[in-house]
Amino acid sequence: MATFDDILEEAGKFGRCQKRVFALLCLVSMPWAGVYVGIVFQGFTPDHWCRDSAAVQRREACGWSREESRRLTAPLLNITGVLQRSSCLRYEVDWNVTESSCDPRETDRSETPTAGCTQGWEYDYEGRKSFVTEFDLVCSDGWLVDLYQATLNVGFLIGSIAIGYLADRFGRKVSFLMSNVLNGIAGILVAVAPNYISLLVFRTLYGFGVKGGWVAGYVLITEIVGVEFRRTVGVIYQMFFSVGILILPLLAYFITDWRWLQVVITVPYILFLSYYWFIPESPRWLLSQNRKSKAVKITKDMAKENRKTLSKMIETLSDDNADSSTASFMDLIRTPKMRKHTIILSFNWFTSAVVYQGLIMRLGILGGNVYIDFLISGLVEFPAAFLILFTIERIGRRLPFATANIVAGASCFITAFIPDSMFWFKTVVACVGRLGITMTFEMVVFVNTELYPTFVRNFGVSVCSTLCDVGGIVAPFLLYRLAVIWLELPLIIFGCLAFVAGGLVLLLPETRGVPLPDTIDHIEFPERVKEKMMLESQQVANLLPNSNVSSCKEPAAV
Repeated sequence: MATFDDILEEAGKFGRCQKRVFALLCLVSMPWAGVYVGIVFQGFTPDHWCRDSAAVQRREACGWSREESRRLTAPLLNITGVLQRSSCLRYEVDWNVTESSCDPRETDRSETPTAGCTQGWEYDYEGRKSFVTEFDLVCSDGWLVDLYQATLNVGFLIGSIAIGYLADRFGRKVSFLMSNVLNGIAGILVAVAPNYISLLVFRTLYGFGVKGGWVAGYVLITEIVGVEFRRTVGVIYQMFFSVGILILPLLAYFITDWRWLQVVITVPYILFLSYYWFIPESPRWLLSQNRKSKAVKITKDMAKENRKTLSKMIETLSDDNADSSTASFMDLIRTPKMRKHTIILSFNWFTSAVVYQGLIMRLGILGGNVYIDFLISGLVEFPAAFLILFTIERIGRRLPFATANIVAGASCFITAFIPDSMFWFKTVVACVGRLGITMTFEMVVFVNTELYPTFVRNFGVSVCSTLCDVGGIVAPFLLYRLAVIWLELPLIIFGCLAFVAGGLVLLLPETRGVPLPDTIDHIEFPERVKEKMMLESQQVANLLPNSNVSSCKEPAAV
């Protein structure tokens, strides 16, 4: 009997068909960047101060600038040792009675009582609109902006498990398409939400579909290419997330209303529904469901598009796990090695999310031009992808994975103890940490797929990646709450997490050049399975004595 990897030798490991599907699915990563980090622009909090309608009338009558108006209405406060104009208090002045002059020079109001912002706020964001400025999510309501992002991660958390389960029960393609239907509907609902409560509800639904569909696409493309191409397609698939990060600030710069930016981010998900006609179901999944005839048909179509000819070996195509097609959580923890893989991978997902988001948020509070800073932040991620592509087949998966975690942890520790006077050096070291944690984020995905058998692969990746969503919820609170105690304390926590994650990775098996496992036995007893595969290969060779070995080789990938 022949496995799907055996048939790929004849059909083409990364031929014309796989390249076409891969190019289409890579586009899925780009709008996800807008969903995941679009809050930087959609939820931007500009400089603001209390609105006083009488003071606004005086400003218009006297021709004052907005800065002069603010200087006359907002009290000075000592904030972290620096005198700044308050964003949440105003001088309690009756401008119609006590002020009659148009002289904008500041008078002494040290004895003037202050009050809260009872008439809303003014924003230094002329010509632009974020949901923060639309719903006045500042001062005592500022935490609601964090809740906006937290609800997205709640959607990720629930959706990745639900859609992951559906992908293993009903197929990668069907789940991918269903998630995009939900993404299109929920994304538009976010754009037209009439109030903040409905916005949070629609945002949760949006997160439900986005991540699950992305993971389904990732698993699909890694299942239809040969072993030696898995790492390349996996890394590049994720690298397009960084491409989306570079495009996002350009879109945000020219689209000044957060609602229209939301529409632009959502439109690609509607267009992805056309993939129904352009991408196949995973033959590996079909075999795991004992649907051999459909798997054979799709494999023959792939070979035809790749301009390859299949031998009669296709008729012996089978899957060792066809009788155990239903995935469950117990499959991930029932046996010793599966349990170890699940724990270690889950912790690495959690660490990657906490450290990655924590370092991004830390760089974000440095100020400057948000559009340029965001571009630089995205550019930092590209060396990570190239480092992975350069090292992963030469050295393996395990050592670069562990090293990236340790480098990220060391950078966090070093950054914590660099004095603020060495600003640029501190920023560079923090960027090295960002580079390291980006590598771990990109590697944990495909290492996860390589350590689970076919019938539970999508479900397993989805379950482990739920810890990523938990990390996404925890990260902002961990950063800002601990920073109140000591500004650098979060970096110490990040460093500890990354060091532990790196050490645990060394306990995982190396997967370089190893065929994707089809059964739990392939995980628990790899040597026994290897001997069985060698015996079966010998039997196949005996059945095909006149086969030409060179006819099975794949031409060099373009």
